[in-house]
Amino acid sequence: MVVLAATDMAPVVNRLRRAQGQIGGVVRLIEEGRDCREVVHQLVAAKKALDRAGFAVVSSGLRGCAASPDGMTDEDAATLEKLFLSLA
Repeated sequence: MVVLAATDMAPVVNRLRRAQGQIGGVVRLIEEGRDCREVVHQLVAAKKALDRAGFAVVSSGLRGCAASPDGMTDEDAATLEKLFLSLA
């Protein structure tokens, strides 16, 4: 089982909160009828923040498995690979 270290998740939570704010900004831009370039720029920023948060979660899982006394099981490796590929 892949377990996340709570200490690794603080930066992830911060990044997700930033993405949440960016998505709120996108909604406001659309509601205000703003230029499509502004909307797309904010969407790209939010997507990048979400991608980085996802990769940080997978990275934390890898570190947790590597540090485990039992090491990484084949099931853990398959789970992490599937998670990584779902982000790509």
